[in-house]
Amino acid sequence: MFSYRHAFHAGNHADVLKHMTLIATLEHLTQKDAGLTVIDTHAGAGLYRLDSDYADKSSEARDGVIKLFAQIRQAGVNSASKVPPALTVSSHNARKSIVKQAAGSAAASAPDGIAPALEAYLDLVASFNPSGQLKIYPGSPFVIQRLLRVEARDKLKLFELHPTDSKTLAANIAQLEAGRQVAVARLDGFEGLKAFLPPPNRRALVLIDPSYELKTDYARVSACILDSLKRFSTGTYAVWYPVIPRPEAHDLPRRLKTLATQAKKPWLHATLAIGADLAQGLDDRPGLRASGMFLINPPHTLKAALAAALPQVLQVLGRGQGKGYTLEAGG
Repeated sequence: MFSYRHAFHAGNHADVLKHMTLIATLEHLTQKDAGLTVIDTHAGAGLYRLDSDYADKSSEARDGVIKLFAQIRQAGVNSASKVPPALTVSSHNARKSIVKQAAGSAAASAPDGIAPALEAYLDLVASFNPSGQLKIYPGSPFVIQRLLRVEARDKLKLFELHPTDSKTLAANIAQLEAGRQVAVARLDGFEGLKAFLPPPNRRALVLIDPSYELKTDYARVSACILDSLKRFSTGTYAVWYPVIPRPEAHDLPRRLKTLATQAKKPWLHATLAIGADLAQGLDDRPGLRASGMFLINPPHTLKAALAAALPQVLQVLGRGQGKGYTLEAGG
């Protein structure tokens, strides 16, 4: 049950899709003055070294965030070098202003301009690497925390059951000295989530991204969404899942779509597949080739944001047969 370690996969194409979507969602939700509760049911270790033995063994980041940064630099859009040091300040409004300025200057130097959602993702990752060298990759907990607002009293609840990752997560979060803003619990996130719905501030974003190491995770995700919608129907729910040749993986987005439709809630479904370069014999390369994000009650701005960003991501990360992306919405 505890064989999965995200350190082997940190910064891969699936993380690019997940975190780009997460950032775009949070940027929209934090525009309102009211406080926001964010819950990450499977938080992992929080921070990852891209030069660690784990990352070197899988090399998945090289076909993900590392390649994305390198190709954008070659195209003349050096996002990492254009992120001012002030991006590390705690003020949410200041961060948004800096990201917007960085995106504007980057777009001016690129022939067609870089999509704002992609630029915001690159800027955030770059802010964890002030030296300009990509050595640290922020997992979802640190992506989320970076965008929370102190003045609005936003809250982050993190669940991680893996004994080693849970301990590492707690240590990493402690370095933030975020006080009561962030809480870490070594619990099953599917179960722990229930106690926080509905949240006191009546606004919530829930990220559900288990490892799917067990086939039962697929059914548990569906059951979790069903229960969560009953407890708090207006929350925003974001589910990440792997696109793999397994019936449960193909059924999951259909089940989620059905649940959203039955609850009369809007939904958005995006997938990204990087494919395989058969000409270079990479078809036997281990690792995930595609993943998806399914959101219920997504921001109304998200579809347009991803529609602009996904083609640019695919242009850089796509590597041959089977590459592509899909984006659909309903409700």
